Amino acid sequence: MVEDEIRLSRQLAKVLTEAGYAVDRATDGQQADFLANTEQYDAVILDLGLPKIDGLTLLRQWRSAGMLAPVLILTARGSWHEKVQGIDGGADDYVSKPFRMEEILARIRALIRRTSGLAHPQLRCGALELDPRTARVSVGGAPVKLTSHEFRVLSYLMHHSGQVVSRAELTEHIYAQDLDRDSNTVEVFVARLRRKLGASYIETVRGLGYRMREP
Repeated sequence: MVEDEIRLSRQLAKVLTEAGYAVDRATDGQQADFLANTEQYDAVILDLGLPKIDGLTLLRQWRSAGMLAPVLILTARGSWHEKVQGIDGGADDYVSKPFRMEEILARIRALIRRTSGLAHPQLRCGALELDPRTARVSVGGAPVKLTSHEFRVLSYLMHHSGQVVSRAELTEHIYAQDLDRDSNTVEVFVARLRRKLGASYIETVRGLGYRMREP
């Protein structure tokens, strides 16, 4: 998330974290560019009015360099020219300030879902169902209670169902950039998920990582 207004940045980070996302924050274009070139992100929230490097310049640089992560731009109310420039510059969606946090969450869910090639808002794998809107998980209709990190691991695997996901990739996507990251804890979360969901949903691909599959 790239936003130079500190209060808004903190509010957005709090809401996104509570919704199950690992959030890295940047408050200027230079810091944002460094993060974008050193980390792999599922989505970017980008304010256009940034110090050091403006958001539109950043966006064009990222797209020229081949960055594929979906970008949601934040624009001032009534700045239709910013919206047009942003979309032409490579943005996938936009929200005008002021906005409701629920709208940001809905648009981020949609962007990540579309990038993963998923049309339905709910993620399904056999009898297992995960609803990103409510953070609820069920197996055969029976609710399953997960911790926030267990939910993040399961959500990422289900967004990439059928693909092999490495432990390092999972670690990057469940911890924010400023927290200690330990890939060994991923094994603990996967073991807990298997106990709660059933052992057959998450397959271990020896030497490579994990794969979500329908039993």
